[in-house]
Amino acid sequence: MKYIGAHVSASGGVENAPLNAKDIGAKAFALFTKNQRQWSAKPLEENQIETFKKRLNEVGILPKHVLPHDSYLINLGHPNEAQRQKSFEAFLDEVKRCEQLGLLKLNFHPGSHLKEISEEECLKNISDCMNEALKQSESVTLVVENTAGQGSNLGYKFEHLAYLMQNSIDKSRVGVCIDTCHLFTSGYDIRTKDDYEKTMQEFGNIIGFKYLKGMHINDSKAKFQSRVDRHESIGKGELGLEAFSFIVNDTRIDDIPLILETIDDSIWAQEINLLYSLQQKTQ
Repeated sequence: MKYIGAHVSASGGVENAPLNAKDIGAKAFALFTKNQRQWSAKPLEENQIETFKKRLNEVGILPKHVLPHDSYLINLGHPNEAQRQKSFEAFLDEVKRCEQLGLLKLNFHPGSHLKEISEEECLKNISDCMNEALKQSESVTLVVENTAGQGSNLGYKFEHLAYLMQNSIDKSRVGVCIDTCHLFTSGYDIRTKDDYEKTMQEFGNIIGFKYLKGMHINDSKAKFQSRVDRHESIGKGELGLEAFSFIVNDTRIDDIPLILETIDDSIWAQEINLLYSLQQKTQ
C-alpha cells in the first residue's frame, strides 16, 4: 500500500502539522521540527509533544509514515572541524526532537566538501557524524537523501549513499530517501519503463531496497543530468506523468512515506489524488 502526502507547514508549532496533513488528504507527511534556517530553537514544550502525538493518532497517520527533515544549515561533511561539530550538535538536537515526538525517522542531506577536501574524506566525515548520532540516541533511523549534485554536495551517486549504509555501526537504524527530481537531474533516468527498471535495479544492487525508508515525489524543472535542483509540479516538468505511474505501481516502494515537495502547495490535495489515480486496479 502507498502512503502519499506532502511536506506540510508546522507554523505555530509542530502540533499543527498533522492537521495540515489531514486537510490535504495525506496519508503521510514531512515537517520541520524547528525553523530550518536557524541553528537553534527553543526546546519543545510538553504540551506541544502531547498534542502532536494525540493529533497524529486522531488523523490516523502512523509515526513510520512521517518523515521529518532537518535544518538546511547542517553540513555533516564540513571540512572545518569546528563547523562540522556545530552541524553535528544541531543534527543531534533534531534527532532528539524526533524521539520526543515519537517519530521514527529523520531525513537529511548528506553534506558538502566545499571543494576543500576530497569526496572520500567528506563521506568519512558524514559517516563518523552519523555513527556518533546513533551512539547518542536510541530509536530514530537516520535517512540520508540523494542530491542533484549541485555545487559540492555529495549524495548524487548511489555509491555515496551505499558507503554511508555500509559503514554504519547500526545498519538497522540507517536508510535512504530518494528524491525523484534529484535522481533525474543527477543522471538516473526513470522516464520510460525500461529506464525506470534499470535505475531501480541499480539502486537495489548498489544500496538495497531494505534501506529505502522514504521518497520525495517531485517533477523537475531542470533537464536530465543537469545537476540542478529545481522542483516542479507532478506531470508538468521534464520527468512527466508516466514516471510517477511506475513508482505508485512498484510494490518495492510499499509502506513508506511518499512526500510531495512540489512548488505549488495549493494543489497538493489534487496531486495526492492524481498519484493515487495512477495506481493499477490490481494494487
